[in-house]
Amino acid sequence: MANFLRHEGCPKCESSDALAIYDDGGEHCFASGCSYHNNGDSMGTQITHATAKPLNMGGTIAAITDRRLSQETCKHFGVTIEYSATGEVSKHYYPYYKLNTNEVSSAKVREVRTKNFHTTGDVTGVGFFGQTRCNTDKYITVTEGELDAMAIYEMSGRKWDVVSLRTGAAGAVKEMKEQLEWLESYETVVVCFDNDKAGEEAVDQIKDLFSPNKLQICKLPVKDASDMLAANRVKDFIQCWWNSKTYRPDGIVAGVDTWENLVEKRNVKSIPYPWEGLNNLTRGHRPYELVTITSGSGMGKSQFIREIEYDLLKRCEGNIGVLALEEDLSRTTLGIMSVAANRPLHLEEDTPVDELRPFWEDTLGTGRYYLFDHWGSTSTDNLLARVRYMAKALDCRFVVLDHLSIVVSSQESGDERKAIDEIMTKLRTLVAETGICLFLVSHLKRSQGKAHEDGARISLGELRGSQTIAQLSDIVIGMERDQQNVNEEIRNTTTVRVLKNRYTGETGPACWLRYDKGTGRLEAVANPEVGDDF
Repeated sequence: MANFLRHEGCPKCESSDALAIYDDGGEHCFASGCSYHNNGDSMGTQITHATAKPLNMGGTIAAITDRRLSQETCKHFGVTIEYSATGEVSKHYYPYYKLNTNEVSSAKVREVRTKNFHTTGDVTGVGFFGQTRCNTDKYITVTEGELDAMAIYEMSGRKWDVVSLRTGAAGAVKEMKEQLEWLESYETVVVCFDNDKAGEEAVDQIKDLFSPNKLQICKLPVKDASDMLAANRVKDFIQCWWNSKTYRPDGIVAGVDTWENLVEKRNVKSIPYPWEGLNNLTRGHRPYELVTITSGSGMGKSQFIREIEYDLLKRCEGNIGVLALEEDLSRTTLGIMSVAANRPLHLEEDTPVDELRPFWEDTLGTGRYYLFDHWGSTSTDNLLARVRYMAKALDCRFVVLDHLSIVVSSQESGDERKAIDEIMTKLRTLVAETGICLFLVSHLKRSQGKAHEDGARISLGELRGSQTIAQLSDIVIGMERDQQNVNEEIRNTTTVRVLKNRYTGETGPACWLRYDKGTGRLEAVANPEVGDDF
């Protein structure tokens, strides 16, 4: 389906703006009583009106002084200038030639005073502006507009082949497909579109049309090439042109371009966990990492996360973002403060507010915590937007998402595995984009044998929903505890197991953490006697 581009003057009824131009080359005059219609390419036929109005192109070849275009350049492209009765330049005529006959078939007319355009003559069978004037096979530069093509020809010393699209950025794909064989005959195709949204979108749409290493993209510091010539920035343009980047598909990086990335990543320092045993296996955690924490229900994942958050607050610079989707804001606030207080404040309903103030000032009152005030499920896009905002706008170097399953529950598809695949892929991309360390809490599948809540060992294959969690995580930490054991020490001691470790490759039991009812804290202890499973 053709897309509307602009209004121009009609070559038949001479209306100034009744002719609609479409990106497939089609034209239709909406003026009353006018029968001018051009079906373009979408219908397989061309001019359907009885007789097309003949080409009406006047003027003489002369320099366009206000754009610094010489008479030689105008002569090369066949551009003519028409003067008013008072001797002022009133119109420019940009000719388009039939490719099979090399005869002028139509012209785009620019009204100098209003800067409006209209077309005269028959546009069927024409190519790019300037195409029949090309005579080399090394470089061809393609622009959005006629003045830009002429400006580049002028700035290059009139030695490079340059053409322009007839219908601008909106028609780039269609026109370049039509002339693809001709463009491919050149060693290099340089695209120099306008430095605006439309130009960027057009480049994105055409970049995969060409053979590998054929296309180069020239980015300008101003809107277009004509503006660069008008400002007499010829040297700047030449430098931009020679610095044009060869297009490579997303994800392909030349080895010679990797040094800066290497230096950046080498400067990234590992940050320890609060427990020595976990550090011995993982060497801590780092920016650009996704760390997944998993266990059965009631194992203390949230407390484990809060211990890490508080340690980061005291040990590191940078802010901390927390998205706790299974508890309200006040519960999250008290949980964070409890670590600083060294006692479970959420259980102390009668504690005076004034007594809580120092612990709030030590944590949330530092201005380094940012919380997502939302309980329950939320859409993937909404969640990702919050994480990105925390990272980029609030300088959160560490973000905690607790937990993944509740996000999945909001998806309409009902396919949990597919939903997790999508979310994990987007989270992984977001980590790479922002450089945060993301701590992700994930649940386990229901065990087929001994329950995880009864001390069953965790494996990567038991992550709930999808193996994508294991594949895209840099580190996976599992927590195991026999909640019903008659031995109180065993019942309150959690085994922390590294299930995956992309950084060092070391896995296995890392440490044992005992929950202290009095302090509400997790403390590292020696491995209790729990049998052969450990």
